[in-house]
Amino acid sequence: MTPIETYPWNPSDDLQTREDIALYLEAALEEGDTNLIVAALSDILRSPGITTISRETGLDINYFRQTLNHEKTPSVSTIIAMIQALGLHLQIVAVQS
Repeated sequence: MTPIETYPWNPSDDLQTREDIALYLEAALEEGDTNLIVAALSDILRSPGITTISRETGLDINYFRQTLNHEKTPSVSTIIAMIQALGLHLQIVAVQS
């Protein structure tokens, strides 16, 4: 069997626009895993597009990086503040059964 060749992938490299960031974060939120959401927010803060968004929104990247680098999960208010600072908002929709 031929070995499969793999390459490292950094999701931060693909988060160039606010739309990219919104879709990535939405996918993490849909999973419902707090650790995955925090990891997605960390990826977003390392993305190339964050510099532009930071200028546009006044986002203090260092504050959020420090918050996400701690060993504990950030509070809901911190996550909401970060999402708002990114120029995004949360939307709740009913799940179809």
